[in-house]
Amino acid sequence: MGPTTRRSPKLLKQSGFFLHQAKVPLADQLRLAIGVRCILANAPAYTPLMPRSGTPMSVRMSNCGPLGWFTDKDRGYRYIDRHPETGQAWPAIPAAVLAVWEELSGYPAPPEACLINLYGPGAKLGLHIDQDEEASDAPVVSISLGDTAVFRVGGATRKNPTRTMKLHSGDVVVLGGESRHWYHGVDRVLTGSNRLLTEAGFPEGGRINLTLRRVTTP
Repeated sequence: MGPTTRRSPKLLKQSGFFLHQAKVPLADQLRLAIGVRCILANAPAYTPLMPRSGTPMSVRMSNCGPLGWFTDKDRGYRYIDRHPETGQAWPAIPAAVLAVWEELSGYPAPPEACLINLYGPGAKLGLHIDQDEEASDAPVVSISLGDTAVFRVGGATRKNPTRTMKLHSGDVVVLGGESRHWYHGVDRVLTGSNRLLTEAGFPEGGRINLTLRRVTTP
């Protein structure tokens, strides 16, 4: 899907980390964003709560696919098969999103969860490792839409050095191999740097990140 891409530095490539720049063409980005807006009409975005403290996260969230990632104060991080507020099953993952997984993941089974993270002004995501999945050998594939994000990636421990890179609309990141268990996060979003979401019907604009994960072992 899309033109030939430039990849990330050799050191990251050797670790299974790939940044596919401008992977999703602009017209496809717009269609994806409109598709996400339709998904959110049936699975509204909500504010997740941190385990134990109950502190609200700055990123609003929803999901599509058989499973959805969720967290609350009492039970913490987990996957659930229904929207926590509506009680309805999550909508299906769009075919265009599945096509990105099929092309870039190199994994023999489809994703079961597509997290929809919505970043408004001031939203960020602290350094973390995706470790709530049984299928820990499957890569994580993330698609950026809308405003540019300052993405930070480190290593297997919090003591490892980190580096930052900008993720633009249409970029796709793959965390596979060794990098599947690296700390990563979003330092900030450059508000107003892209009009894609406004054109797709999100009045406040912002950034959407679609994160594809395989949860259970095939």
